[in-house]
Amino acid sequence: MDAGMNQLLKWSIENSEATRSDPTASTDPKAERPSGRSLNQEAMTALMGGPSDAELMRDSMAAIQSPDVVLEHKLVAFDNLEQLIEIVDNANNMESLGLWTPLTSELSNEEPEMRRMAAWCLGTAVQNNVKSQERLLAVNAVPLLVKLALDDPHEQVRRKAIYALSSEVRNYDPALRSLLQSLPEKLRPSGSINAGDMDEVDKVMDVVKKASQKSPS
Repeated sequence: MDAGMNQLLKWSIENSEATRSDPTASTDPKAERPSGRSLNQEAMTALMGGPSDAELMRDSMAAIQSPDVVLEHKLVAFDNLEQLIEIVDNANNMESLGLWTPLTSELSNEEPEMRRMAAWCLGTAVQNNVKSQERLLAVNAVPLLVKLALDDPHEQVRRKAIYALSSEVRNYDPALRSLLQSLPEKLRPSGSINAGDMDEVDKVMDVVKKASQKSPS
């Protein structure tokens, strides 16, 4: 791992003490993040000589996927990536940076915290962002998220998968169709649903949430 990545992780660990205390009672990421976890760009610039957000995103993903980085530090890198892609332009740059495929692959990680963070990042990237919604659909992440939402043994993973699905399908009919096709037949609503009808989308997501609650904890 290069010096820049080491500096990024060191800064993050020292300045993100709240990273591991993620209360996930809500599917709203803004409500989940404790105070004091915003990305301090001035500190990043001082430490790393002014890296761009794109460089920080690449370094975060490199840390996430590096076999030389311990789990604790991978989760810090994931947290930083999630904060960066809250910015729409950064989320839209994920395609050119080649981040969609490796991020989606983390949904299958054997570590539940890695699956949780991958789903969280995906949900953040696609929220109110049709370009990112298109990319998540293109990497075939919807069926993976449905499987996590319904079958993952860890509740917090299921919650984040539901958050990601809810963000993905709103106002984007192709993703909603993919969701419905991925659900067990008994959970599918009768009749057609418009992704722009928030009441109908909420009903679908409520069905998924109820089915998720029946999964093992």
